[in-house]
Amino acid sequence: MEINEENLARMVECLTQTFSTDPAQRRPAEHFLEQLEGNANYPVLLLTLTSRTDEQVLPPIKLAAAINLKNLVKRRWKVEDGATDMISSNDRAVIKKEIVDLMLRSPEAVQRQLSEAISIIGKTDFPNQWPELVPYMAEKFKSGDFNIINGVLQTSYSVMRRYEYEQKSDSLWMEIKFVLDNFAMPLTNLFVELMKFAGENINNAEALKVIFSSLVSIGKLFYALNSQDLPECFEDNMAVWMEHFLQLLNFTSPLLETQSDEDIGVLEQVKSQVCENISLYTSKYREEFEPYLEKFVTAVWGLLSTTTLALKYDQMVSHAIQFLSCVAERDHSKKFFESETVLSGICEKVILPNMHLRGCDEEAFSDSPDQWVSQELEGADSETRRRAAVDFVRVLARHFEQRITAVFGAYVQNMLSSYQTNPAECWRNKVAAIYLVTTLSAKGATARHGTTQVNNLVNVTELYTAHIAPELQSANVNQFPIVKAECIKYLISFRSVLSPDVVASALPHLVQLLSADSVVVHSYAGAALDRCLVVKTTNQSSLLQPEQLATLATQAYANCFQALSVSGSEQNEHVMKAVMRITESLKDKVVPFAGGLLTQLVAKLKLVAKNPTKPNYVHYVFESLTVLVKSVCAAVDFNAVEEFDKNLFPVFQDILRDEVDGIIPYIFQILSVMLENQKAAIPDPYFQLLPFILMPALWERSGYVGPMVRLLQSFIEKAPGKIVEENKLNAILGLFNKLNTTRSHDHEGFFLLQCLLLYIPHQTMEEFWPQLFSVMFRRLTANKTTKYMKSLIIFFSFFVVIHSVQKLIELVERLQVGMFGMVLERLVVPELSNIGQSERKLCCVAITNVLCEPSIFSGQYGGNHWQAVLATLVETVELTLDNATMADGGNFFKMDDNPLAFGSSKLMHASKPPLDPLNGQVTSAKIFLAQKLSELSKAQPGQVQARLAQLPQTEQQSLIKYLQQANVSIV
Repeated sequence: MEINEENLARMVECLTQTFSTDPAQRRPAEHFLEQLEGNANYPVLLLTLTSRTDEQVLPPIKLAAAINLKNLVKRRWKVEDGATDMISSNDRAVIKKEIVDLMLRSPEAVQRQLSEAISIIGKTDFPNQWPELVPYMAEKFKSGDFNIINGVLQTSYSVMRRYEYEQKSDSLWMEIKFVLDNFAMPLTNLFVELMKFAGENINNAEALKVIFSSLVSIGKLFYALNSQDLPECFEDNMAVWMEHFLQLLNFTSPLLETQSDEDIGVLEQVKSQVCENISLYTSKYREEFEPYLEKFVTAVWGLLSTTTLALKYDQMVSHAIQFLSCVAERDHSKKFFESETVLSGICEKVILPNMHLRGCDEEAFSDSPDQWVSQELEGADSETRRRAAVDFVRVLARHFEQRITAVFGAYVQNMLSSYQTNPAECWRNKVAAIYLVTTLSAKGATARHGTTQVNNLVNVTELYTAHIAPELQSANVNQFPIVKAECIKYLISFRSVLSPDVVASALPHLVQLLSADSVVVHSYAGAALDRCLVVKTTNQSSLLQPEQLATLATQAYANCFQALSVSGSEQNEHVMKAVMRITESLKDKVVPFAGGLLTQLVAKLKLVAKNPTKPNYVHYVFESLTVLVKSVCAAVDFNAVEEFDKNLFPVFQDILRDEVDGIIPYIFQILSVMLENQKAAIPDPYFQLLPFILMPALWERSGYVGPMVRLLQSFIEKAPGKIVEENKLNAILGLFNKLNTTRSHDHEGFFLLQCLLLYIPHQTMEEFWPQLFSVMFRRLTANKTTKYMKSLIIFFSFFVVIHSVQKLIELVERLQVGMFGMVLERLVVPELSNIGQSERKLCCVAITNVLCEPSIFSGQYGGNHWQAVLATLVETVELTLDNATMADGGNFFKMDDNPLAFGSSKLMHASKPPLDPLNGQVTSAKIFLAQKLSELSKAQPGQVQARLAQLPQTEQQSLIKYLQQANVSIV
């Protein structure tokens, strides 16, 4: 499309319509923009709109154009292998040429969007396809315009921040070296110049604010550029950087103080970043940093001693304490903290003040419960004073456990005693005491089990009985809510240390606490139920048997849904996860509750479909529905899924019609489960969906691919005849061809192919195999990856078990004479032992059949690799846990640490077990190998024994063991 006024006006009109609250106006505009994405000049049109200064293009339209450009770059700039490039090379060149200058002269809101777009482009193109980016930005430091300098600094950081967390590699270090060569000295010079300007403008408030804003970004860039290794440029200029960092820590200015106790000022941001930077050097570059260490310890201690408890200092104080933790962590630095005076000072001036609740904390508990839960329960509290204080205590306890426990133990006893004397006045003391005890007690923890190793100087059970259980058992669930929350958190933390009986006895009280008015309390109660229900007894059975849990279920479900009706808790993921866990734990005993539970879940689904704001909540709604479908259908003889069809299909159809993107992938997954549980003829509404999920446009959405493959697998399994009759087979094979070209989804294509292999009649598939094998080998040749090679071995194993070794040889050799030998040498030998546990036995059985195929053993088709393949097979068989399954962990999974994007996660309860073409006929891969070798030796007397003798000694010993176990021999 041409870049002209007519098209620009049309774009303005279309972008304006995307603001409409009327779906009839908004959706056509959104679809129109999506359709334009593949058109040449479309991204340049967006860039042009963003840059327009005339009054016809209003600021909201410029921002919308910038957002659309950023989203286009996010979706389309990186081209997956085999995918179509939707952005022309000319458009790419124009964007890279114009976007930096446009970003620098744009308003702040637009600047943020374009800066993110530059970061995304940079991740793909920099430095190889965009080498001028960093030198160009570094040159802008000389402009003297602080608006430009700040824009460049912020954009540079958006490009370079990934150096903080990306895994080390040669290519990454080459990129960083390129950046350092072009950027490190200009950045150092700018830093020195800004420090000079700050001194010259000490009484100029506006100038200081601008200068310190730049210093914040410079500090962040320092951290990013030093994260992987200590660059020579920074080592050579360490004195320059550290002397100025020390000045910044000691710098004070009333002109930079914010009026509010809550608004973080640029001075606090700078000091906070300096503390992060010196923590990095303390942890990673101790020897080089040693000359400066004592000065910084003194400066940070002084900073902590003079800083108030105001909220605006929280991040700075947190990073300052983290620095002291980094210092204390090393044995040779514990000298700074050894004396009784210092330890007492740390306790009184740093630890205790930062563990006690402040007025702003109590307000946050009531007014911002989501943030509180995220920080205190989900571990997103790395920036809080309390978390930093906790980490500092734990580091000190490693060196001085007895002394630290004794010092803090006395404070704990005093605080608990004061609460018992006057609860109304001293409840905050109990909160601090429990928090401190949890800190002192927990020495090792996992996400699955909570605390697993404790401080032997603290009696965790005694404290629970005396001080925690009474709070949980209190009839008044709304009294002292923060105390209640801290006590529930104690139970969550020590659930694996306390005896199973103690944990089980708490469950009825957790059910009651679900009815608390406080969002935090009933969120914690939900989280505790979820985690305690997967605790195992000493004999590895469930904490409560389903029939025992059933006595609590009515009240538990009622209280959960009551909590979900509380204002601010309508999409509470912890409560909904408790619903899922209760339903899962009830197993077949859920049937009496199924009708009411289904009604409640459908109501919640209808509600959330109108305004889905919390991805994890949506996820657990569908997990709850899915486990309910599976449990009920498994427990009853009649076609129970009909009731689910009747209640869920209308809701699903509405969501599909309204294109609620974040929910649609979940619908595909639960439909798979419902389809697989049909015990009668499959209803027509399912088949009406089939053309919809075969639409090519849907397969362009990466988040839809896995769920749609899952649903197609169910269709193939339950209605293979219908697939063939309605001529859908070609469309499905076309999808395989598409998926086969993409690295991210090629394995999904093999899932489809395995399903077709297992369920579609052999004679129907016969004509397609030559072309399919050709497609697979072309991909293997052009774009070989470890994942693809493993997927191919698994597919070949399916093929061997379902058809035969000879049929596989025939198809492979048809492509090129001698190809099967190359498959054995270059695919099976290097990759067989890397196959995952779930498919390993299948592959071992298939490769055993290959080795024992007479034509292979006789030396044809790669038979010269026979011993190498057998050695690899034995190595792989040794890894195999025959007839074993993973220990039942109660299907525990934790997503709280990794917040989901909408619809991006697979439903655990909708997962499809790996297909098993062996159908349980082979119980042991080891015994199967021994039996087949024995049979082969009878047909080839003496020859098998001769070849086995050429194997390495370890593999020979393993084979002798297998033969003994199978009670067979080689002749």
